[in-house]
Amino acid sequence: MRKITSGGGWPAVFYTFRKAREMGGVFKLWQAMRSKNACKTCALGMGGQKGGMVNEVGSFPEVCKKSLQAMAADLQAGIKPEFWQKYSLPQLKSLSPRELEHCGRLVEPVVHKAGASHYTPITWEEAFTRIAEKLKELSADETFWYFSGRSSNEAGFLLQLFARIYGTNNVNNCSFYCHQASGVGLASVLGTGTATLMLEDVEHADCLFLIGGNPASNHPRLMSTLKHIRRNGGEVIVINPVIETGLVNFSVPSDPWSLMFGTKIASLYVQPQIGGDLALLTGIAKKIVEMGKHDIPFLTAHCDGWPQYQEHLANTAWSEICEKSGIGIDEITAMAKRYAKSKHTVFAWTMGITHHAHGVENVEAIANLALLRGMVGRPHAGLMPIRGHSNIQGIGTVGVTPKLKDAIFERLQSTFQIKLPTTPGRDTLACMEGAMSRELKFGLCLGGNLYGSNPDAAYAGKSLAQLDQLVYLSTTLNTGHAHGLARETIILPVLARDEEPEPTTQESMFNYVRLSDGGPARHAGPMSEIHVVAEIADRVLKQSGPIVWQEMKSAQTIRETLAKVIPGLESVATIAQTKAEFQIPGRTFHTPTFPTPSGRAQLRTHELPTLAGAPGEYRLMTLRSEGQFNTVVYEDFDLYRNIDRRDVILMHPDDLQLAGLFEDQRVIVKSTTGEMQGIRIRAFKNVRPGNVVMYYPEANILVPRTVDPRSKTPAFKAIPVTVKAM
Repeated sequence: MRKITSGGGWPAVFYTFRKAREMGGVFKLWQAMRSKNACKTCALGMGGQKGGMVNEVGSFPEVCKKSLQAMAADLQAGIKPEFWQKYSLPQLKSLSPRELEHCGRLVEPVVHKAGASHYTPITWEEAFTRIAEKLKELSADETFWYFSGRSSNEAGFLLQLFARIYGTNNVNNCSFYCHQASGVGLASVLGTGTATLMLEDVEHADCLFLIGGNPASNHPRLMSTLKHIRRNGGEVIVINPVIETGLVNFSVPSDPWSLMFGTKIASLYVQPQIGGDLALLTGIAKKIVEMGKHDIPFLTAHCDGWPQYQEHLANTAWSEICEKSGIGIDEITAMAKRYAKSKHTVFAWTMGITHHAHGVENVEAIANLALLRGMVGRPHAGLMPIRGHSNIQGIGTVGVTPKLKDAIFERLQSTFQIKLPTTPGRDTLACMEGAMSRELKFGLCLGGNLYGSNPDAAYAGKSLAQLDQLVYLSTTLNTGHAHGLARETIILPVLARDEEPEPTTQESMFNYVRLSDGGPARHAGPMSEIHVVAEIADRVLKQSGPIVWQEMKSAQTIRETLAKVIPGLESVATIAQTKAEFQIPGRTFHTPTFPTPSGRAQLRTHELPTLAGAPGEYRLMTLRSEGQFNTVVYEDFDLYRNIDRRDVILMHPDDLQLAGLFEDQRVIVKSTTGEMQGIRIRAFKNVRPGNVVMYYPEANILVPRTVDPRSKTPAFKAIPVTVKAM
């Protein structure tokens, strides 16, 4: 296999034409990608009324493999009835994530009952009847409601409203397994849980810290922005235990010069130990203060806690910082010098920061570092959590969280003249624990792969098996449909975003609300998520609820309600008519006034965690491949890492030599939670020695149910493991 030396480039171009053939030709692909619908993959803010392949600053063409892969999946042929007769449950369990995704589009409801060998197709009427009868039988707090980030604002709002009027706050979303730590950490420091800037600000930055992320694989459209920064003479400082090919050099296909000659992305690449980020960030801050490059007027005028933070930095020894980060003082100084000369710095991060037992503290430390030089509360600078699912932020905005914000809670009650439940709701992992204990007996998943996204996969499967009924709303098959089964499991086929019968809205990670026009359904059988939720709600609550649920099958009716009850979404009521997309007010900070009780930012201090692991153990982090989006695996081959399969552990050659192991050897990888046998070793010099890498979600069996205590986000990173020959 030829080693790839640059991300993007001609391989991405050729891949596009290959996918076009699979989809029925270039013209069909062009029509699908240019439709006025928000991108189905990441939250960078593509599409909408600007048209597909256009970003929020109007740049065209912006397209990536992830969006092509998602579109290709939605363009698949429908699964035929005989499929369910041919494939038994054991056969479905034997299929890989990629094979399940490529079985085709779900087009009819199916049911599986514990002990049965196969799923069985059923009618929509039977499916609705089964679900409604079960919900009428149970008390509300025996149920939970899980949301992915791919659904619309309208569907998300409607389902959480139904759950709360039904009587429970067990309402949660996939952010608890990804960026919840970002929201909690940012809210702690700034009073807001989202990005503090706009895409245009990032385009004008002269320095960007990219911490614990790999957008070359997971958010490829961001690479065009990083190209702009470097081309304008700016710095891109990458902090990652793994040297990722696309972050060293990337050839942006839409830019002829970059396509031909490539673009150097990282101006400085630093590899801390997995789990060493908090110590490293503290070290950069300490060096900035020692250099006298901190902004004292800003800190005294706009921040609380500066004296305490200053004392904390002074009292933290360099020996502790270097030991716990794995980075020497010279490298820390090099980063600090680059930061010190910047006038406009953006700090960006992904789950390499949040997937830790101290994830919130990691985020707070990033915010501290930004505030130290006044890089929040001014144009062209700020904080940017790089979110995954295309509408995960919108799902949170419309109330999909165990505890509603007070303003939303009060407006819902007054608007509908109802009393909402006030019992504490469960976060996602708490719902899994509630299912295991049989305190919860019903679950409904609006998209996503709850089983596949869970730590401790063996526990997840056993937990879901305790439920009386589990309902999935899905477009294609995933591992949850094979391994995450209740005593009765129902899969309901739903429409993709660009097949919705009415326009819907989504929110980007820059707080920008977009309108998706929908489009014609590709298959007979799937139903709009909004219609499914409204129908179930009508059957369960029709006689006692204050809402006419059949009227809530209208996305426009839901938007009119959103405008009344969600602060900042007032303009959404007329967006379908005006086509005027907008940014939610009060979330972008171009002046240093923050929505905290004092109106000032809150600097936080932290104890530095000790690196995980004992002698003979390695620190494991799970990550996605280049051919993957979240739990969805489109390709088994990881192009940029030159890895040909997924049942592997990536180890540095020095570690192999010290352990007496060798390339392609089969080994047992063991953690305190589980073990995986027959895993193949791949020598991988791009990972820092002492650290190892495996693919998510397959390696979730090794991930303990340890969570960050403040965000309840599981620690998918820094897991001590042993590697032994079979």
